[in-house]
Amino acid sequence: MNYSTLKKGVVASLVALMGVTSLANAQDAPATSSSAKVFGGRAQYRTWSLGVNAGVLAPVIVTGGTDDFTNWDVNLGYGISLRKQLGHAFGLEGNIFRGKLSGSNEDAAGGAKNNRRDFETDIQYAVDLRGVVNVATVDFLRRENSVNFFVTTGYGLIAFNPKYTLANGTAVDNKGKFGGAGENNDYIKQAYIPVGGGIKFKVSDRVSFNLAYTMNFVDGDNLDATYANGTSKDKFSYGSAGLEFSLGSKAKPNLDWVNPVAMMYDELKDPTLRQEVEALKNRVSNVEKSVEDLKKDSDGDGVADQFDKCAGTPAGTKVDGSGCPLPVPAPVTPTAPMSSVTGWETIQFDFNSSVLKTESYPTLDKLSSTLRESGSKVTVKGYASSEGTAAYNLKLSKDRANSVKTYLVNSGVNASQVASKGYGEANPVASNDTEEGRIQNRRVETTRN
Repeated sequence: MNYSTLKKGVVASLVALMGVTSLANAQDAPATSSSAKVFGGRAQYRTWSLGVNAGVLAPVIVTGGTDDFTNWDVNLGYGISLRKQLGHAFGLEGNIFRGKLSGSNEDAAGGAKNNRRDFETDIQYAVDLRGVVNVATVDFLRRENSVNFFVTTGYGLIAFNPKYTLANGTAVDNKGKFGGAGENNDYIKQAYIPVGGGIKFKVSDRVSFNLAYTMNFVDGDNLDATYANGTSKDKFSYGSAGLEFSLGSKAKPNLDWVNPVAMMYDELKDPTLRQEVEALKNRVSNVEKSVEDLKKDSDGDGVADQFDKCAGTPAGTKVDGSGCPLPVPAPVTPTAPMSSVTGWETIQFDFNSSVLKTESYPTLDKLSSTLRESGSKVTVKGYASSEGTAAYNLKLSKDRANSVKTYLVNSGVNASQVASKGYGEANPVASNDTEEGRIQNRRVETTRN
């Protein structure tokens, strides 16, 4: 193992880390995502980024495993990446990198193992597609984070040329001898699976500094030019540092740095939103007041004021659906002998009124008795004089017919025996040009069905 090279790489990374951390913590500028909304969609953010990186390649990984050589070196690797952020916590990233792997059997007995003294593998390219997950942040109270942790995994293809030195000192390079006829024989191509993680620091609204470590599991055992174990697979690691550049409109924030929880909390503190909430509360209060006004019953007769045609009814008075007092049978002096009342006489009404007159009671009582005894059915027809609009007079005529029906039902007649209908100004029995004629037209007539 080349410890000197490793130490230099670690020291350089720590220096860069401290510098970028200081820069990130010094950023006091307001977040550019002030115009972004939690549920505003991906289009309000920048979602593409381009990265460049460089670091150390080694034919070992931190989780251990079987190695074909007793000693390993660290070598330079470098690459580029292109990422599409699909959400604040997940993105897809394409990577391509190159470099070299090497190692030796310096510590093995006789300086050789498996007839190998050392190896050196040129990585022509390694290209892969990875899923990138932002797993945590140490700056979770900010609307936009300045430090993110991430993990990655994916699938890729590596092309490499392994060279080695035999125990007797013979150097072997099989470049141009790999594969079959008609193929590119300079490199071996095999699939690999990258698994890694890292941390990124926000340098500016467009730039971040990334530290990453990736373990790469190759689908083969000849990455180091040695088939030492037919069931084992080779692996290598890439520790890198790099810069990532956010692409797109400067007016949009970078989705990779968005913290939706902090954004939601920030929006709840937004004075404009609070004003809207208060305005909504006021509108609800006004609606509730209007409902209470609709239910208001000033005279307590059980009919809301807006439907009460006879306001100020004394307490305890029985009223009809219009809030007007129900007729109470009382001894009266009939205008005609009871024997002459048939119950089918016309019922007259005062101007603009649907309240029954007391002189109508004998006729209605007689009609009620007849209907209760016979069980027959009748139609009560209401009419009006021509004063006022036709629509109003039609309603008034219906109210007059309903007053008669209500009296009959309250006196014991089954409601199904009585039908009521209003005809308005239709079918006058006298001229509406004179008051005498109009008085006669303000009436209710009852006919057998």
